[in-house]
Amino acid sequence: MNNRKASPFTYFSRTDSPSMPLILVALVTLTLAFAPNETPSKDAPSTPDEAVAAVMAGNARFVNGQSTAHTIETDRAQLASGQAPFAAVIRCADSRVAPEICFDQPLGQLFVCAVAGNVPTLEGIASLEYGVAVLGTKLIVVMGHSECGAVGAAIEHREDTSVLPGSLPGLIDQIVSPCALAVDPSDADALKKATACNAAKSVTQLLKRSNVIKEAVAKGDLRLIAGVQDLGTGVFTLVKK
Repeated sequence: MNNRKASPFTYFSRTDSPSMPLILVALVTLTLAFAPNETPSKDAPSTPDEAVAAVMAGNARFVNGQSTAHTIETDRAQLASGQAPFAAVIRCADSRVAPEICFDQPLGQLFVCAVAGNVPTLEGIASLEYGVAVLGTKLIVVMGHSECGAVGAAIEHREDTSVLPGSLPGLIDQIVSPCALAVDPSDADALKKATACNAAKSVTQLLKRSNVIKEAVAKGDLRLIAGVQDLGTGVFTLVKK
């Protein structure tokens, strides 16, 4: 009988989706297997509720011009040997969206994944699972934002995304249904409503598509929230908590 302790990477050797490419499993394992972790800072949130409070308090500091997380040189030296982020974020790839700045968090505190429209793709879900199962993150934040081009494209092309270039149709289709189809394109708030819907839907998708995340939530070790950052004011407003 093999009494060896199970590696955290066994999470990636058995997939919750039969369609997960084996190459993704291999890449995740090979690239992350040698990434050492550090002990969380004594000041880091230790519970999911504390993690939520930390990101919301950080956003308030950012909005009020009182940001404090700027010790980049010191953090870089301390973090060279490992990481222990208390929260993971799936954000839009938009260049105007920066979680560390929006939530006023120093290097090493947020495990950030980016994809246009903050859509939970297969690779994004695998990355978040690593954050939860191996790094011990207490919170996943789905971070939408105002004036999102991906959501706008989903509304504009909701009848036919095939006119979009390259691989965009496959991505935008995930926003079209149900969010873009749920709004009236002539409504002045159509983009705002669809953006909030898309962020909230991502939480549902993460719980549906990942047993790792679902089990952590069931145990009380993890929380999922979704919100939208207003680019003009910087305010991050929760739409699902």
